[in-house]
Amino acid sequence: MDKKNALRAGALAAGTTLMMLLMSSPALALTRDDGDDPGPGLSVIQTLGLYVLIPLALFAVIAGLVMATDKSHKKKDVTSSNISVKSGSDAAKA
Repeated sequence: MDKKNALRAGALAAGTTLMMLLMSSPALALTRDDGDDPGPGLSVIQTLGLYVLIPLALFAVIAGLVMATDKSHKKKDVTSSNISVKSGSDAAKA
């Protein structure tokens, strides 16, 4: 029974991979489509800035705004601040 399931899973994976390869073949075409007008390429510095530095900067700004506007540290638990706790020897006498 396990061999049958393994064979079925392998056939499904192979078929899926084959279909994906066949469907993506136009992406590897060397001829340009009508109306295709690619711009100039990006340098390494431009690529790193666009896809690495700008997202990191946005993350830092958003995290900074969240931390700056966080008001949970200003909350006080009023119930626990009113309780006075006596030591063990004093509690036994009372």
